[in-house]
Amino acid sequence: MRDVLDVFIIGAGQTPVAEHWDRGLRELGAAAIRQAMDDAGIETVDALFVGNMLGGAVNGQENLGALLADAADLLPAEAWKVEAACASGGAAVRAAALSVAAGVHEVAVAIGIEKMTDAVGDQVAAGLATASDGDYEASHGLSFVALSALMMRRYMHETGFSREDFAPFAINAHKNAAANANAMFREPISAEQFARSPLVAAPIGVLDAAPVCDGAAAVVVCSREFLRSHHKAVRIAAAGAATDTIGLAGRADLLTLGVAKVSAEKCYAASGFGPKDVDFAPRGEALKRAAHGCYSPGGCVPVSTFGGLKARGHPVGASGAYQIVEATAQLRGEAGPNQVPGARVALTQSIGGHGSIAVAHILEA
Repeated sequence: MRDVLDVFIIGAGQTPVAEHWDRGLRELGAAAIRQAMDDAGIETVDALFVGNMLGGAVNGQENLGALLADAADLLPAEAWKVEAACASGGAAVRAAALSVAAGVHEVAVAIGIEKMTDAVGDQVAAGLATASDGDYEASHGLSFVALSALMMRRYMHETGFSREDFAPFAINAHKNAAANANAMFREPISAEQFARSPLVAAPIGVLDAAPVCDGAAAVVVCSREFLRSHHKAVRIAAAGAATDTIGLAGRADLLTLGVAKVSAEKCYAASGFGPKDVDFAPRGEALKRAAHGCYSPGGCVPVSTFGGLKARGHPVGASGAYQIVEATAQLRGEAGPNQVPGARVALTQSIGGHGSIAVAHILEA
């Protein structure tokens, strides 16, 4: 199979990430879709791909393809849901891009959407746990954050870093979110605040954890033949995906996210770009780089330039689509105060579960 694509993003839209008490899946989805279509200057599409994780578990609503096609006035377009845990939004974009690359559709919309605040905390936690191994993890009371805490503690054990050494990631995220009107948490934080934040599941604290929230982000993708002079097009140079064991116990190395490596390598091979263009830190070096500001907008490898899951917010099934909307803004030169100077290539990588699935895209200005 070839992961090389000749597909273009011509429209992008998003809702703010927040607790949307007055908006449901219909309203959030229609708002993001119509904004993306208005940005592209089109009225109709051939297909709609909806990335979502918790519709059935939290909202009591499946069949989201038909729901959102109706809400966004896209009937009778082909429409269906894509589910890949927290990578669902990225998977929806990949599905749309593949359908266009295959010649099945000329223009399609992909949306990631989640409405997490429709349920109380225990129900949301139970829904999130469905991304882990139901037989050997969730059924024994391991919540999603507890599994993350186990991985973090193992990392601290192997590397000798302390919990406080993780602070630069949250500080950078909140600093970037301060200039993002669509972010949930726009207040800067300090290392002292990070160190004092209450623990959720030791060693993970409140300022390590992504919030329960709602949001939707969408992109319009099309073929080269569909492009028009008014389109502010960003090319999807490659897309790749990979899977690993759903449970942590089945992995030879708890701290190696094989799906991140494999999905990125697929994109590199297909696009001609490589780690020199979109860099990764060697094992055990990420915290050192973070401490030196490497991941800030002006650093060597800008990360989460609009706040990321921590501060922009993590409406789980939507986050992969938010990444692509935000990367599109960077490559168009439309990122405002968060603009990375000279941005020409971007890697987005959406990871589901605790590294059981990943979807990556390389975008090119």
